[in-house]
Amino acid sequence: MPALAIDYQPLPYEERLDARASSAIDLVVIHCTELPDMAMAREFGERIHYPAKQTGNSGHYYIDLSGKVFRYVADARVANHTYGYNARSIGIELVNIGRYPHWGDSRYQAFSVPYTAEQIASLRALLAQLRNDHANLRWIAGHEDLDRRLEPAKDDPTILLRRRQDPGPLFPWDEVMQDSGLERLTPSS
Repeated sequence: MPALAIDYQPLPYEERLDARASSAIDLVVIHCTELPDMAMAREFGERIHYPAKQTGNSGHYYIDLSGKVFRYVADARVANHTYGYNARSIGIELVNIGRYPHWGDSRYQAFSVPYTAEQIASLRALLAQLRNDHANLRWIAGHEDLDRRLEPAKDDPTILLRRRQDPGPLFPWDEVMQDSGLERLTPSS
């Protein structure tokens, strides 16, 4: 299989992220940007959320609606994308509007836009490449599988909402898992 074309656009703080060996990577976490486009996803990724290290929150790879793949953080760096799982995982973000801009509003929790066929084809090719690049890569999970924390809804604090619902109910797990060579990770794994 030919190598997947990846547009490498490192985040300004990439070199300040912790380094790690390929052998430490055993998990891929699938995310939904919950933003309307790549420009907003990039802007969010560049924001500094951790002043002590001058780093932010970002996945390693981003897949646009057209299927184009971007790498913002090298695999050899620990990106901040999934609380408690960053050191062992690679984060892959798929552009999808999700619940944007009403993430915390209990009245707007449904995902209504499916992922594109081009995104899923690129994701499957990227997973195959990552399996080739990282010998210990065995697991795959959605962000929602790993971060199950609740928070009060912005419109009604008596309602508790899941913080993370990505990649969401419209993500085609069966298609992605087909021939991936990966196993779904459950929090007890």
